[in-house]
Amino acid sequence: MSPAVLGALVRRYGHFDAAEDAVQEALIAAAGQWPERGVPENPRGWLIKVAARRLTDALRSEEARRRREERAAALAPRDAFTAPPPGAERAPREDDTLTLLFLCCHPELTAPAQIALTLRAVGGLTTAEIARACLVPEATMAQRISRAKRKVRGVGFARPEAWADRLPAVLHTLYLIFNEGYTATSGPRLQRRELAREAIRLTRTVHRLLPEDAEVAGLLALMLLTDARREARTGPHGDLVPLDEQDRERWDKAAIEEGVELITRALERGRPGPYQLRAAIAAVHDEAPTAAATDWREILGLYDILVRLVPGPVERLNRAVAVAMADGPEAGLAALDALGPDPGHRIDAVRGHLLERAGAYEEARAAYESAAARTLSLPEQRYLRARAARLGAEPSG
Repeated sequence: MSPAVLGALVRRYGHFDAAEDAVQEALIAAAGQWPERGVPENPRGWLIKVAARRLTDALRSEEARRRREERAAALAPRDAFTAPPPGAERAPREDDTLTLLFLCCHPELTAPAQIALTLRAVGGLTTAEIARACLVPEATMAQRISRAKRKVRGVGFARPEAWADRLPAVLHTLYLIFNEGYTATSGPRLQRRELAREAIRLTRTVHRLLPEDAEVAGLLALMLLTDARREARTGPHGDLVPLDEQDRERWDKAAIEEGVELITRALERGRPGPYQLRAAIAAVHDEAPTAAATDWREILGLYDILVRLVPGPVERLNRAVAVAMADGPEAGLAALDALGPDPGHRIDAVRGHLLERAGAYEEARAAYESAAARTLSLPEQRYLRARAARLGAEPSG
């Protein structure tokens, strides 16, 4: 709810930092009043009203901010900063959260700044979580977010027709938000379902606005096909269940059908982009009746195309896994060795798995233990340490 409230305030007043502070004050007020007085009939409208009051008080008390507001209002179209009345129904293209998303991807910001600001304002991630998602130090990320906020202060919202140049950054940001929701980088839970749901909701809205864009459809398909496995990914106590051990009867068949239909139509439109290729890979996994029936040769072929378009560390690591599954663990380990050092824990985790398949149990145990020491996700730590402990009793290969 808070991104929508923030979007309404920024739309009206154009002061990102001050609006964010006002929303936080309104949320604190709600936490103090609602338990005693009850939740209002229109919680979003209540928050907008309280936050707007706090914000206008702050703007009046600081003349510099008032001058910036007046300059922004004078330069912007009459309705650029007009919020709807609390509780009013809005068409999908006027979704405040979506509009905030495109504001955060303003072309005057660099791509890293766009992503960081959107994850903070729309995704609700902490600075530390964003830093881990983007593989940069927390202090660097804090400075990046602060500079981005200053740059968009007083900037009006773009019209939908001006969104085309911002779309790649928007899609990448939604992808990062979904990934953090599907596999949290830290904390006691493997998944942060509220983030994954919000990423899917926002991507659906973008798809409604741009139904002919194949990459938008591809991203939505990827999210649906991946999120379809959500219920089977954890055991009774929240422990991680790897893909090949999941109960596929617990997968969401409706989400898989929708995702497959989306990606099938998208791929018919021409040369596929990265999100379409990722979705196609997810579809091969989801349509396999068992883990053993997975067509790894087809997956490897799709990864070969993907790494030519996006030669990033995650894509190359996933391709190494596909090589191992298609051609054997030794071939996968050779592909892994070609990747070089990795700042995260996933290479060690994959290395442990491939060494275990190759029968090198002592080396596999060491790799699992190294991966466990480098991840901040408690479910992943437990899983990796359990794999290492199990190998302690195995004879060395």
